[in-house]
Amino acid sequence: MSILSGKGITKTYGGSEVLHAVDLELEPNKIYGLIGRNGAGKTTLLSILTAQNPATAGSVTLNGEPVWENPEALSRLCFSRELGLLGGSSASAIKVKEYLQVAETFFPHWDKEMAEHLIKLFHLDIKKRISKLSRGMQSMVTIIVALASKAEFTFLDEPVAGLDVVAREKFYRLLLAEYEESGRTFVVSTHIIEEAADVFEEVILVNEGRIMLKENTQELLDRCYHVSGHADAVAAVCEGLEVRHEERLGRSRGATVLLAPGQSLPERADVTVQKMSLQKVFVALCGEEEEESV
Repeated sequence: MSILSGKGITKTYGGSEVLHAVDLELEPNKIYGLIGRNGAGKTTLLSILTAQNPATAGSVTLNGEPVWENPEALSRLCFSRELGLLGGSSASAIKVKEYLQVAETFFPHWDKEMAEHLIKLFHLDIKKRISKLSRGMQSMVTIIVALASKAEFTFLDEPVAGLDVVAREKFYRLLLAEYEESGRTFVVSTHIIEEAADVFEEVILVNEGRIMLKENTQELLDRCYHVSGHADAVAAVCEGLEVRHEERLGRSRGATVLLAPGQSLPERADVTVQKMSLQKVFVALCGEEEEESV
């Protein structure tokens, strides 16, 4: 059973620390959702886990062996990142066909038949240069590389950027089908949280260069509630519980509550208790506190 493990991962750019001693263990046969605000360190973390970027401190191992400059470990990892991030690099100037040929030589388990099928499915013009593709078409290229790589641990950074809702649904169906058939581990970083929530078995929340939580998605949602009502009543309900976000409007109050194992909310008729979506949990945990309004 393969384990990809990061210990004490720290990354500094220009004297500014963007990752702070991150510990993260990824188990096989799971789909992880990696979420966080812009600049939280998600892409940097993924690039270090896949040895595309050296850590300033810390280590990354696959089954106890370092991944850095380790061809055997690297053959089992794929980080398919946003092509728009290539900018003016030479890679953006090559044709899609050439880009996929490079990917085929890099990934030893490349599934050429799958790649060709996805090219037809997405109606992708492989004769075009990457720089001439729309953002949605560039995303389709990253999806093809990720799925056809057949890498045991596959990381996708914003794979649905620029895709319309139909194409996004198609991607998640393809992802689930490949996961169910192969048992590969996928880590998907996305800002479009709501429609992906049902796909993520576990969610990893990154905030300001740290892992805020790593938890089974459904178990997280089962312990998150939004309590609202008169401020005194809400305070009474929340007493002794973990409150992570509050909003106030005059004498009314809203609070996001995270229950610990064995805890429950007391029943009161004078407050409203609502279950929360993953997106609302994310906003509550990582959004800025709202000022009191009167």
